[in-house]
Amino acid sequence: MNDTIEPGDPSGGPAKPARKGPPKSARRRSREFALQGLYEWLLSRDAGSENAGAIDAHIRETPGFERADAEHYEALLHGAIREAPSLRTAIGPHLDRPIVELSPVEHGVLLIGAYELAHRIEIPFRVVINEAVEVAKSFGGTDGFKYVNGVLDKLGADLRPHESRPRDRSR
Repeated sequence: MNDTIEPGDPSGGPAKPARKGPPKSARRRSREFALQGLYEWLLSRDAGSENAGAIDAHIRETPGFERADAEHYEALLHGAIREAPSLRTAIGPHLDRPIVELSPVEHGVLLIGAYELAHRIEIPFRVVINEAVEVAKSFGGTDGFKYVNGVLDKLGADLRPHESRPRDRSR
């Protein structure tokens, strides 16, 4: 049985046809693998950080993992699991429904984006949001990426107000 999600269908069903474009970066791949791990963790009903090691080992065996940024993957997966309660608290005010009503894909992407906004300040605000949107487009429902974009944009304004302010274009 395949316990990883495939792009386009969170149930692991048929993938969407591959889009033509530039090859994925190692960082993008690390986000995708972290999402797969979070998806598994969320479906196991937030089994706790003790389950993170088993999930991590399983994901690292996935074909193509060697092309991911393993260090970034590890930080995202373990950081999002470890800090899920505080990340959910930060995300909550920007949701239009209880977090438990989100799809596991949207929930996982929001945890990754919130973690990066809070703890990976070397990654620009707009890059974090763009990457989350792209991952949500690949793995989520039809309009899930729009929801992720709106929530992370508001969260980014809270967590990184100096970066999220509109630039003065009159100069």
